[in-house]
Order: sequence, then structure tokens, then C-alpha cells
Amino acid sequence: MPPHVDAVIVFRAIQKGASFSKEQVRQNAVKAEKQYSKLINTLTRAGLKAVGRRGESQGQLLVMVTCPQKVLSNLIHCERHSDFLYGLPMSKLPSANDFESGPLSPADRIRLIHGFISSTPEDGGLGIIPGRKEWGLVESVMALHDHDFNDHWIHLWTRHRIASVELEKIRDQFGDSVALYFFFLTAYTRALIFPAALGAIYYLFGRPYSALYSTLLLLWSIAFVEWWRLQERILSIRWCTRGSWRVEKRRADYLPSFPWWKQEMRMMAGLPVILLFATILAAILTGIFVLEAFVTELYKGPGHRYVSFAPTILFSLVVPRLLAIYQKYATNFTDWENHEHQSKHSWSLSLKVFTLSAVNAYLGLALSAFVYVPFGESVMHFVQSHLFTDGRRALAFLDRFNINFNATSHLGARGGDGKKISAVGLSLWEWDRKNARRKLNSSRLQEQMFAFSVTNQVVDTFTAIGLPYILRAVESFRNGKGFRNGNGKVHGKKKRVAFDDEPVGHDVHGREEREFLERVRSEVALPEYDVFTDYSEMVTQFGYVALWSTIWPLAPAMALFNNYIEARSDAFKIAVHTRRPTPIRTDSIGPWLESLSFLTWLSALTNSALVYLFRPPNQQEHELGTMVDANVTDESQHHRYGLAATRELLMSALLIAMLASHGYLVMRAAVRHILNRAIWTGSREKKEAERVEREMKDKYLSSLGQCAPGENGVLETTGEWATFWATDEGMDDIKKMLKDA
Repeated sequence: MPPHVDAVIVFRAIQKGASFSKEQVRQNAVKAEKQYSKLINTLTRAGLKAVGRRGESQGQLLVMVTCPQKVLSNLIHCERHSDFLYGLPMSKLPSANDFESGPLSPADRIRLIHGFISSTPEDGGLGIIPGRKEWGLVESVMALHDHDFNDHWIHLWTRHRIASVELEKIRDQFGDSVALYFFFLTAYTRALIFPAALGAIYYLFGRPYSALYSTLLLLWSIAFVEWWRLQERILSIRWCTRGSWRVEKRRADYLPSFPWWKQEMRMMAGLPVILLFATILAAILTGIFVLEAFVTELYKGPGHRYVSFAPTILFSLVVPRLLAIYQKYATNFTDWENHEHQSKHSWSLSLKVFTLSAVNAYLGLALSAFVYVPFGESVMHFVQSHLFTDGRRALAFLDRFNINFNATSHLGARGGDGKKISAVGLSLWEWDRKNARRKLNSSRLQEQMFAFSVTNQVVDTFTAIGLPYILRAVESFRNGKGFRNGNGKVHGKKKRVAFDDEPVGHDVHGREEREFLERVRSEVALPEYDVFTDYSEMVTQFGYVALWSTIWPLAPAMALFNNYIEARSDAFKIAVHTRRPTPIRTDSIGPWLESLSFLTWLSALTNSALVYLFRPPNQQEHELGTMVDANVTDESQHHRYGLAATRELLMSALLIAMLASHGYLVMRAAVRHILNRAIWTGSREKKEAERVEREMKDKYLSSLGQCAPGENGVLETTGEWATFWATDEGMDDIKKMLKDA
């Protein structure tokens, strides 16, 4: 059996990949010695056992930490005492023994010890916080995987249906945050069965852009969001985490005595930055959209087959870089806001980051739906006119220098008069409006939805599962260590170096220790798990289903199939490709619930506009038809009435969207009331929480020595009015009435 290790502190004595002079090396060594000694002393003085081992690379030290039962019992006592004082739900009325000991899951054990090590001294912790000035050489504090559970977990996910895996076991291993994500993923996947079946029926037998389908889809979106709002409330009571933010440890960077209005002002100051980056991103995406949808279609000069790749290349070079820059600014602004708790800090950062992610995800479809399809011909003519004007000026400029275009384009124009310049321009671009109109792709929306629903999901799955294997294999072979999997097992040739103080020989204990240390080093090399990425994928997918599946009703079915794979790939990613998640107490999915609500409201606007713009003009028409086609039938009418028709169409679509927004509010209120009565009122969790709260209050009142009214009462027989209270005439009166009768 390997030693029991509760936490691993990664300590970097020498900066990786840096070169220093001898004097700098000596100074760094002295600094590392002092900080390492301080680290070990801090841990041992707190009652923890700590020992250091060499890491994977030079200068990396791994400090193994285990917590004796006496220290752990004290941590349990402190937490349960705090939970009781701050009113967190109790599964039962606590007794004295509950504050001292009790059943403790692996996740709770890791959470308590990790919090004790990395929380501030003001909150009762040791203050060993990576990145702080006094602990600049501490890189991270992490926990080790339970590979027996991971292997069993992956086996169940891959061989059985989703319901066969008990979420309580996931919670016991990884904590509330990860368990809540998988519960959300499972619930969302099951909820997709209805729109998937409905979409398949409408795709096969219904009319495109059906108002009934869009209404049912909106109703499903509202029902799911409101159902989940109640479901996470029930889970928080069942898991005794409701209001867990009240006992959350403070962030190390939090500045106390910080006025609330100052924090609000700083949060407001970040809005212009968000709007600026959103505007820049929207402008870039719009430019790429025009280039891809119009310019590349009109260009027919040299290399026209390769010009179509230009938008994709431009997107890959510019957009990720812009998002990375924005991520840095968003992180800095969130740190500047000075949130007291990490949950609020993550909430604020998640909303900032997801804002631009949503723009990046949905703007392309919005441009295609509300610009390309209804007004594509007008935009094409606009682009043609500008290309002709700019192209003629460019060719005239080249003709001044007597540049021969024939050598490169084989167009047969050497420059000279305006006719030859016009011929060259006509050869480079498509000027015939009828031919240009035929280049418009009426199936563009459906093709984009297929790409987002199928192609992108395949790429994301490969990125999460396959790519880490490739990157890890390349890194291992580059270092000459062979391929290493997530369990620390090495395949291929590996050169092993033994240290002087390393256990040697062929005894079982020494072999187990070497294998254990190899596994620890392999887990340290893994990246940390961040639930933000998984939530972002699911919420973005929900947006595609709720906002745009009217375009392609099979999108919910594709999302359902993807989530069947996603649940297993996420489990595999956590077990193999990332470090063990640090357990976090939480009672909600946080900002993602607000994002779901916003997307549901936005779906009311988009679906109503899509149905109005693209519904078939009559009952016999089953192909794609638009209100634009109904209003503008030929090219001459388009030029004559195009502007007025466009204005009228947009105003009508806007009016319908506003009416749909008000309808959404009414529908949400009705659904929320019905679900609240059906699910929350009278639920077992609600009754149990109220019962425990009454018992605690009753026990407290009893401890004060107070008696209930009417119990142990003693009548006063003395006083000025003693005779008044001693004489009762009622019985005498009744007896007299009976006698008279």
C-alpha cells in the first residue's frame, strides 16, 4: 500500500528554463532554503506531517502532506460549528458527537485540509497561498487522484447508461462543484429528449420555420431553466450547502474595510472595456463575414480557389489573440473589483468572459439570418459597386507605371486606356448581377447550424480527449522519457536516474515507493481542472438549441447525441488529463443560471423574428421563402422599393420581437408559479429543512429554562384582588338554571 497523502505542495526552488549567473544561483538557493524551511516548519507546527521529494525537473520539490486524525477532528469541529452558527441546512439536529467526528467523504477530507493549508490566518488557516509574496516559490497545492475510483468510474460511464452512475459517489470523490456540474449535464441531457423528438418530427413532416415549433421550443427553454432553478435549491438542501457562501473563506487578495459603493463603481468601470472589446470583436467578425460570404464569391482572378481559405486563416490568427488579450484585461479588472469570496470573484469573471464568447459563437448566425439571407442581394450589389470603384482606381494607378498585368493574370491587358482597365477589372471580379445573385447560398443558415452542431462538437471532443495525449507524448519523447499516460505509466524506452537517497533494492516497499512517486510526478505535470470550460460549452450549446434550432430542427437531436459523448469525455478528462479537482462547496451553478435565463429571453426575440422573416408565404409553399421574397419579386422592384421595403421589414420584425419579449415575461411567470407549486411547495427537502430548523429553535429555547404557556404554572393566592379571583359564580348560575328547569 502506498503512503496516504492528503495534499501535495509543488515547490519550485529554481525557475524552470532560466539561466542565471553563479551569484544569482547562490542567492536563489539561499532564498529557496529559507522559504522551504519556513514551509516545513509552518506545516509541522500546525500538527501536519510533511516530507519533501524530488520532482520531475531540476529544482522542483514535492512536499507530501498528511493530516493526523486529531488535527482533522479539530477541523471538522470548527467547520460544523461554523455551519451551525451561520444557518446552513442540517440533515438532522446536531449533537455533541457530530461536532467532534462523524462520517467524512474523501472530498470533504481534501477540502478541509486544502482549505486549512491555503486559507488566510484570519480565517484560521496557515496562509500558504501560491503566488503571494511570502510564498513566491510555492506553485500550487493539489490533491492526488484515487485511481481505483477513476477506473471504476470510467468503466461505468463507458459501458452503462448515464443513470447507472450515482452522483453521490462523484460528490464524495470530487466535491459539490463537480457533482453539481454532472447533475446539471445529466438533467440537461434528459431534458433534450423532448426538443430532439419534436425537432425530428417537424424536420420530417412539418413546415419550415413553424410558429408552433418555435413556441413549443420557447416553452421548453423556460420550463427547463425554471425547473433547474428549483432543482438546485433542492440539491443544496439535500447536500447541506444552501448559503455556503456565508461560511466561505476570504480571498487572500481581499482588502478589508472596502466600501460597497467603491466595489460597485469599479464593476461599472469595467462595462466600457467589455463594450469596447465586444465592438472590436463584432467589427472583426463582420469583416470576416463580408469577406467570406461576398468578396470571395465575387473574386475570380488568380488563385481564386485558395482565396476562400482567407477568412478561416484570418479568423484563426486574429480572434483567438483578441480573446486572449480580453481574458487578461477581464482577469485584471475582476481582481481590481476586490471581491471578498472566490465564488463572487468567479461569478464576475465568468460573466465577463462568456459575454465575448457568446458574441463569437452567435454573431455569425445572426449576420447570416438577419443580413445575408433576407438582404444578401443588396449587400452583394453594394460590395460589387465598391469593388468596381476601388478596383478601377487601383488599376489606373498601376497603369501609370505601365505595369503589365498579362504576365501574372493572363488577362491580356497591358494598361492604357479606360476600356482595357475595365476589361481587367471585369476579369478579376464578377460584375454581372445575375451571376452574382446565383452565387448566394440559400442553404447557408442550415449549413452553419450543421457545422456548429456537429463539426464543432467533434473538434471540441478531440481537443478535450485526443489532443492532450498527443501533446503529452510529444513532450515526453522530447525529454527522452517515453510516452506516459494519465496514471503515470510509461510506454517505450525511458532512461531512469537514481538519486543517492532514493530507496534502492528489489524489496516490495522500495518498489511501491518508486511507483508511487512516479505517479505523483505525472499528476503534478497535468493541468488544473476548470469547470468554467465545461459549463461554457453546455450553455453555448443551449443557446444554439434555444435561439437557432428553428433554422435546423435536428439541432436538438445532435446536441442530445453530443451530450451522451460529452458526459463520458468529461469524466475521462477529469480522471486522466487533469489534476484532481479541488472540492468546493457550492449551492448553485452561479452565473450560468443567469446566462441561461438571458439566452431564453433572447430566444423569444430571435425565434419570433426568424419565423416572421422566413416562414413560407402560403400553405402550399414548402421550400425556403422569406417575407423579402414576398415583398420584392424582381430586380427592378428591388431597386425601386428596396430601401422602403427593408425599412418596413425591419420595423415589423422589431415590433414582433418586442411583443414576443413581453409574451416571454408572462409565460415565464406562469411556468415559474406552476413549477414552484408542483416541485418546491410540499417537497420532502423543504419539509425536512423546516422541521430541523424548528427543532433547533425549540432546543435553544429549552436551554434558556423557559417553559411553555400553561406548564408548571402556580396560581397567585395573595394580593389586593385575591378575593376577586377566588370567587366563581358561573357554576352556581348554571346549577340554578338547572334547578329552575
